[in-house]
Amino acid sequence: MSRGVLRVYLGAAPGVGKTVAMLSEARRRRERGTDVVVGVCESHGRPFTAALMEGIERVPLRQVTHRGSELAELDVPAVLARHPEVVLVDELAHTNAPGSPHRKRWEDVEDLLAAGIDVISTVNIQHVESLNDVVEAITGVRQQETVPDEVVRAADQIELVDMSPQALRRRLAHGNVYAAAQVDAALANYFREGNLSALRELSLLWLADRVEEGLDRYRADHEITDLWPTRERVVVALTGGQEGRTLLRRGAQIASRAGGELLAVYVTPPDGLVDAKLEGLADLRQLTVELGGTFHTVKGEDIATALLEFARGVSARQVVIGASRRRRWQEVLSSGVGQRVVEGSGDIDVHLVTHELTRTVRAPLRFGPALGARRSASGWSLAVVGTAALAGILRATPGWHELPLEVLLFLLLTVLTALVGGLWPALAAALLGSLAINWFFTEPVNTLTISDPQNLVALLVFLVVAAAVSSVVHVSERRAAAASSARREADALAATAESLLGETDPLPALLRQAVDFFSVDTAAVLARDDVRAPWEVLAATQGFDLASVATASVRAPVDDSRVLVLTGRTLSGADRRLVSAFATRAGAILHRSELAELAREAKVLAKDNRARTALLAAVSHDLRTPLASIKAAASSLRQPDVVFSQEDRADLLETIEESSDRLTGLVANLLDMSRLQSGSVVPRLAAVDIEGAVAVATAPLPGSDRVRISMDPALPAAEADAGLLDRVLANVLENALKHSAAEVVVQAAATASRVQLRVVDRGRGVPEGAKEEIFAPFQRYGDAPRGTGVGLGLAVARGLMEAMGGWIVAEDTPGGGLTVVIELARHGAAARSPAGHPSDHGAARMTP
Repeated sequence: MSRGVLRVYLGAAPGVGKTVAMLSEARRRRERGTDVVVGVCESHGRPFTAALMEGIERVPLRQVTHRGSELAELDVPAVLARHPEVVLVDELAHTNAPGSPHRKRWEDVEDLLAAGIDVISTVNIQHVESLNDVVEAITGVRQQETVPDEVVRAADQIELVDMSPQALRRRLAHGNVYAAAQVDAALANYFREGNLSALRELSLLWLADRVEEGLDRYRADHEITDLWPTRERVVVALTGGQEGRTLLRRGAQIASRAGGELLAVYVTPPDGLVDAKLEGLADLRQLTVELGGTFHTVKGEDIATALLEFARGVSARQVVIGASRRRRWQEVLSSGVGQRVVEGSGDIDVHLVTHELTRTVRAPLRFGPALGARRSASGWSLAVVGTAALAGILRATPGWHELPLEVLLFLLLTVLTALVGGLWPALAAALLGSLAINWFFTEPVNTLTISDPQNLVALLVFLVVAAAVSSVVHVSERRAAAASSARREADALAATAESLLGETDPLPALLRQAVDFFSVDTAAVLARDDVRAPWEVLAATQGFDLASVATASVRAPVDDSRVLVLTGRTLSGADRRLVSAFATRAGAILHRSELAELAREAKVLAKDNRARTALLAAVSHDLRTPLASIKAAASSLRQPDVVFSQEDRADLLETIEESSDRLTGLVANLLDMSRLQSGSVVPRLAAVDIEGAVAVATAPLPGSDRVRISMDPALPAAEADAGLLDRVLANVLENALKHSAAEVVVQAAATASRVQLRVVDRGRGVPEGAKEEIFAPFQRYGDAPRGTGVGLGLAVARGLMEAMGGWIVAEDTPGGGLTVVIELARHGAAARSPAGHPSDHGAARMTP
């Protein structure tokens, strides 16, 4: 039995008409004679949807009892027994009632497909599993019912049902989606125009990826290698040079006009790090990201072939390359990368873009990296002096050798010269040696004339062999030097990366490594916004002087506003290339630090957001409670048909007064916390009598008769803001009275510079690990009664104390309970101590 076909109508948003589209397709098939039944489909009270279901056979739903309610679910066995050609199953992401054979409806659909029944179903884009987080970020609503992506992607046919946000909002306003009572809330929340536009784009992108997957699969199955221009892609070939910025911008313009993708490609050369332009590539990578493209690095012996293979691999129809930087005579000798790309492009369009460096590169004849000035000088000296010395020795010993041996000795000298100085000194040695052989040892001597043709042939062979051997030795030596340089660079970068892994502050460590590796005096990373601004030192090694920047031996750009500076000896070209690698790594470290700072700021914002959420959660209940009490009492007093006794009226008025006081306290704490968080609290410090301040703060509190003040009458005044101190004492005393049914004792003492106040209760106390947490906003611990505050009292008290230069901590009360210690500067003290930990001050200890 063949598997059934699954057709899915994908809705861009609720209400776009996916169920209507499913029913319309079912009616068309039924009119053509297809056996179609409705497995499950709800009209949700929409007359038009219900009318479309009329006349289509419906398989009765299976009734499931759950928690006393009757739920209707798809009856899979009944559909299998009926075995129609096509069955309609609405809402593919639906979760079945407990007790059903399968947990999800899409699993029921799998059973129907396996039985050879075609299924037409519906699902909204917000129910696709991989998009759940994205949809929540857009709409603020997390979907509880989802369907795996692979289930929808495996559908044989997917049809997008879509409409403009404006049209959908009109449908909603006309009552075609939800009941009238729900319309206003829906329009103001989930169905905002921005939300609908984002969901629409999300569905189009998701479906486009699915279509492209199917296209790639079709091309692979049918072995189609020709490019199909389904989505425009523009590949930009980069060399790491300055012209890359021009090419990227031109490629971005082409891609934007075609609505396509920008892909930047760098083909790594065969010799790897030796020619890699690390600094330039980092800048081009950043520019690619800014232009909305992606950066790719591929390896290839032949740059043109690797570039074309990449373009065909991503189905790109357009390639952007820079005009040749070589001279015309060089192109005559060998074809360039651009010419080879054009010749092998086939059906790929190649854009050859001119730039400021076109035809400007002078390419000297070189065979790899230079061997150094000292070796070159030694080679030239050996070629000249060695030829003269060898000729003199051979002239002084005429009877000991003949022409063949003389030729071999001069060839040996040429090979030695090639080993020491490279190709050009060796070729000079070969030429001087041939002249010496001709003048001194070939008949007739002392003349450049050669009488014997064999001697002429021998001399020419000597020249050819000398040149060939010199070239081989030269190339081998220079390749060995290049390999050694590459290994040195790789070892340096690997050692740098390995040593930086364990560093807590990697930038100074990188600078120290640069100093050691390049043997320079100092290193630093500097920053400035423009050329007229002074340099700012971000990090530097010991001994760095900002005045030495102008004469620094090396200045390598890290990014547009920062630079790596090395002072001391002058570096070689190879070392300067490594400096660029160090600069690139410094840029990565700085970028990572910036990301870490952004992450810290995000955590602070998240904390503030959680605080706001907690505030809303707390305020929604704790402010509503006293308001409800006031409302109830006032409403009762206003009832004309109820006569209250004097006692009842007094009780109701007392309720209003107490609730008003409670509401005032809550609002005051909220306002204080807001002022503290915004930094707008500016204390006015003056002499404050502590005993009087405690008496004033205690008087309006419920249970104030349980507060006992025990202070020395000669207690000196404290330096504080009377209004702020009143708020602190009121919050601390109110907290103590709530936690203790016994007496609350307030004590005070003074030292030479500080005044300490202790509020002692005999309640249950606070665990040791929570003594600091009780001063955090929206926290209630121990036996704090629920619904009696938003947990801001002690947080406000600490904030106000810090604003006045004091501190507040919690300690255990001997014998059980909690003691809150408040300390302020003593008024008139000769030297006021800054606020700090209690151990920093010599406050007297008191026991309750």
